[in-house]
Amino acid sequence: MTSKRLKILIVILMVFGNSLLNAQDTNSQLWEKANAAYLAQNYQEALNDYLQILRTGNASAKLYFNIGNAYYKTGDYNNAILFLERAKLLAPNDDNIDFNIQFVNQHVVTKLEPLPQPFFVRWQNSLVNLYSSDQWAYFSVFTFVFFLVLAGVFIFSRVVVFRRISFIAGIFVFLISAVTFAFAGKQQNKINERSGAIVFCPRVTVKSAPTSTSTDLFLIYEGLKVNVTDSIGTWKEIRLADGNEGWLQDSCIVKI
Repeated sequence: MTSKRLKILIVILMVFGNSLLNAQDTNSQLWEKANAAYLAQNYQEALNDYLQILRTGNASAKLYFNIGNAYYKTGDYNNAILFLERAKLLAPNDDNIDFNIQFVNQHVVTKLEPLPQPFFVRWQNSLVNLYSSDQWAYFSVFTFVFFLVLAGVFIFSRVVVFRRISFIAGIFVFLISAVTFAFAGKQQNKINERSGAIVFCPRVTVKSAPTSTSTDLFLIYEGLKVNVTDSIGTWKEIRLADGNEGWLQDSCIVKI
């Protein structure tokens, strides 16, 4: 590489580095400004600043949580639920998020009694939701590296006791790595699929089929969380927590 090209590369890297640092500084300043506005009860100003941070692509559970709280303070309960649910996707075991979701849901008109689940399904879900997809992935990688270390001890050690211990422990650690990898995949699928949605229409009649002339099944109101199970054109098939299913226009819901 010629010296001229090297100088150009250095300049590009410096510009890119400075841009990145400036962006981080700007976001940091916006965080401080937004938090200060929230504490001063200037909720709309805080919300605008949080949304500006979101537009930079720095989405996080903390940011979604703050946006949801700010929306609640401005009286926009639909968006409050939406962003709190988005926060829960990234931090499924955060008690503060769960509490705020339950609190805001007091403003939702439609009240449902969820279908009971078998104990093993509840147990599995609670176990998977202990950590986020990234946390499960880190744990899986760590245990797999430990498995490789144990495999190395088994292969190269000449001490029979060490070989036996490393063999048994290696199997156990490998199984843990596989299970945690599967848990990470489940959590990541929730984020990728985003099958949940929030109803934004003040009231909407759910239909038996994806046509406006089909039979009316039941009425639901804004703020309700639904699960999208199918899609045909502008129609979405939804399932409620109580097991009821039907179709509505996609203009009435926003995906989590």
